[in-house]
Amino acid sequence: MENDFIKQRLGEEIKNSGLSTVEIAKRIGVSPEMITQYRTTKKLPKLDTFAKLCKELDLDANYILGIEER
Repeated sequence: MENDFIKQRLGEEIKNSGLSTVEIAKRIGVSPEMITQYRTTKKLPKLDTFAKLCKELDLDANYILGIEER
């Protein structure tokens, strides 16, 4: 259940970032296909990739993980 929640929030934030999948992928060092998988499949990023996503997209990890609300 928690994974679905994290995936939903992460997918929304990626979509709302205003950046293309290719640009996000370049910034964090993964393939564009991986970014698409984070949004559309049950696949979640590894911890180091998650940290890079949060930094590059200015995301609050606690919000994405459901620890805190906005």
